[in-house]
Amino acid sequence: MYKGFKMKLYPGMAEEYEKRHNELWDGMKDMIHAHGGKNYSIFLDRETNILYGYIEIEDEKLWNQGADTPINRKWWDFMADIMETNPDNSPVSKDLSLLFHLD
Repeated sequence: MYKGFKMKLYPGMAEEYEKRHNELWDGMKDMIHAHGGKNYSIFLDRETNILYGYIEIEDEKLWNQGADTPINRKWWDFMADIMETNPDNSPVSKDLSLLFHLD
């Protein structure tokens, strides 16, 4: 199953966002894989500060369970100062509709 979504960085935070993801905690990598995530990429539109994410997941329910893990909550708190977030520090995220795919 393919999942696409968008989020938004605060102005001037692209380098910091990239740095933090290049140093992604092993626990976060493990959680993503344990909840069926693989082939995960995030792209940035530098003109708008909008991030576009793509991930392949095994199961939507399993993937969504990863949000309530302690390591994920810690990650959200860690990232909250550089991007738009909800009151619980989860990223403001909007799912995108898949219109075309080619293997």
